[in-house]
Amino acid sequence: MPVKESLSIRSYSLNQQGHSHDFYQLVLPLSGVIDIELPGYQGKVKPGQCVVIELGVLHLFRAQTQAKFLVADLKRLPKHLLALPKPVIKISQALEHYLPFVEHQLESQLGDQVAVSMLALFYQLLEQQPLLCQSDERIQTSIDYIEQHLAEPINIEVLASVAHLSTTQFKKRFKAQTGHTVAQYIAHTRINKACALLRHTDYPIHVVANLVGYCDSSAFTRRFQAITAMTPSHFIGKRAQK
Repeated sequence: MPVKESLSIRSYSLNQQGHSHDFYQLVLPLSGVIDIELPGYQGKVKPGQCVVIELGVLHLFRAQTQAKFLVADLKRLPKHLLALPKPVIKISQALEHYLPFVEHQLESQLGDQVAVSMLALFYQLLEQQPLLCQSDERIQTSIDYIEQHLAEPINIEVLASVAHLSTTQFKKRFKAQTGHTVAQYIAHTRINKACALLRHTDYPIHVVANLVGYCDSSAFTRRFQAITAMTPSHFIGKRAQK
């Protein structure tokens, strides 16, 4: 029987269960954690994370009965989420902020078309999901710090302290988990945020620059162009043409 793609809210029990299915499944904790075991991972998955279960993969799981999870049953996954080195990833802020809306709608009486639209947007957010496998809580803490302090100066010493690591250990672990140096990651995160602000607000360029940590608009323009291959003004012009 063909799988019907869907989003649903589920709870589990403390009695360990196990099964596999002929479709892809994503489990995203809304409250509480799930203990899960599958190839490449054995441990807990908590809010802000997602476990990606490929079709045919046996997985064992259990959770407190009061914990709630958003479960996505899908016929396909974005290519970058296939054959992950580890099946547990950190979800983007955009997706994380979308989940409470989905939860509220699913617990209300919504029409079929709304459900279809929510699933379509969920999939689009997955397509834009950065690939960051969840393997080191200390590095994740530093990444959260970066995202919450983009408007401020951020230095490696502070990030290493947040992660409770020496500077040398921190730089090595950060590069291993993200594939980028700390400076590269911060720069790209700032410019990605700037792109979102330029695309979806009418803030002047100098205000956007300040919001992502650049006091000097010229330095912001140079970095923006180095990463996106266009100036902020050109980026705004392209947006206006659409």
